[in-house]
Amino acid sequence: MKKIALVHDYLNQFGGAERVAAVLHKIFPEAPLYTSIYDQRSLPREFEEMKIKVSFMQYLPFVLQNFRAYFWLYPKAFESFDLGEYDLIVSSSSAYAKGIKKRKEAIHVCYCHNPMRFVWNFDDYVEKETLNPIARVMLPWFISKLKKWDLKNNAGVDYFIANSRTVAQRIKKYYGRDSVVINPPIECDKFSLSQSDEDYFLVVSRLNYYKRIDVAVAAFSKLGLPLKIVGVGPAEKELKRKKGQNIDFLGKVDDNTLRDLYSNCRGLIFTEEADFGMVPLEAAASGRPTIAFRAGGAEETIIDGETGLFFDRQSPESLIEAVRNFEKVSFDKHKIRKHAEKFDRLAFCDKLINFLHEIQAL
Repeated sequence: MKKIALVHDYLNQFGGAERVAAVLHKIFPEAPLYTSIYDQRSLPREFEEMKIKVSFMQYLPFVLQNFRAYFWLYPKAFESFDLGEYDLIVSSSSAYAKGIKKRKEAIHVCYCHNPMRFVWNFDDYVEKETLNPIARVMLPWFISKLKKWDLKNNAGVDYFIANSRTVAQRIKKYYGRDSVVINPPIECDKFSLSQSDEDYFLVVSRLNYYKRIDVAVAAFSKLGLPLKIVGVGPAEKELKRKKGQNIDFLGKVDDNTLRDLYSNCRGLIFTEEADFGMVPLEAAASGRPTIAFRAGGAEETIIDGETGLFFDRQSPESLIEAVRNFEKVSFDKHKIRKHAEKFDRLAFCDKLINFLHEIQAL
C-alpha cells in the first residue's frame, strides 16, 4: 500500500485553500498533513483530529500573529521536511508548499490555488497593501530571490492541478507547465434554501486590501442599501471609517450564522479578481445570486443573468450600476442551487481520484 503525505502552506486561517486541504484529508484520512505553522484557534475542530506536522517556524516568537514578517523563512521550512518515506505527496499551495523535497521515485502532485501572487504580480499586490517605506525599498530584493526559488522548485512537481482555467493560464505563463483543471469543492449539503428573503446584501471575505472591499463600501454608502460584511483583516479599520450607517461589519461568524446569512440575503457582492472564488458558489448553494467583478474565476462559476450579474470595472460607479440592474432581474433560487451542485465535494473527489489513477499514483 502506497504511503501518502499532504502538504499545505500554512494553517493560520480558514479560507478557500484550507477548505480544500480539509477535503484532501477526508480523501486520505491516514495521511499526515505537513505545514509551516498551525494556529489551532483559527481553524475548525476537524483539524484537531488530523496528524498535523509543523516546521521549526511554529516555535518562532510571535509567528502566529506576524506570519507575513517571516516570509523569507518559509522556503527553508518546507525544504526541511523529511518526506523520503512517502510514495505520493499532494501539496495544496499558493506559495511555498510545492517546494518540498522528495525521493526520485515518489510522485508530487501540486494542487495550485495560484502561483505566488506577491511574487508574480508584485507591483499590483503592493499597490493595494499598506507597507512602510523601508519595506517598499527592501522587498523587491527579497522578491527576486523568491521568484528564483519558485521557478527552481517547479522541477520537483510532477503534475500540476489548477483550481480554475484562470490559474491554469498563469501556471503556463509563469512556469511554462501544463496542468489539469479541477475546481475546488463546495460542500453543498452544508447550505440550504430559505423561504424568507431579507432586505440586505452580503460580503464574505478576508478584509485584505487587494480584495477591494472598499468598492463595495463606497458603492453601498452611496446607495443607502443594507450591506452586511463578514470577515476580518488589515483593511478593516480603514473600511469602517469610510462606511455609511447602512453597513454592518460582523467580523468572524460561526458556520451556522454564516449559513443563515447566505440563505436570507438578497445577493452576494464579490469585488475581487479571484483565482477561483468559492464564496459565490457557497451563496449559490444557498440559492442566492452574486453581483461580481467580471474577471478571474468568477467568470467560470457565475452565469450572467441566471446565477448572478457582473460589473466591468472595480469602481463604486460600476458596482452601483450593477446593483440597480440587479433589482430589475428575477432569479430562480432552485436553478442557482442546481448550478452550485456541479461543484460539489463529491464531484471534486471523483475527479481527483480518477486523475491520480490515470497517472498511476494510486
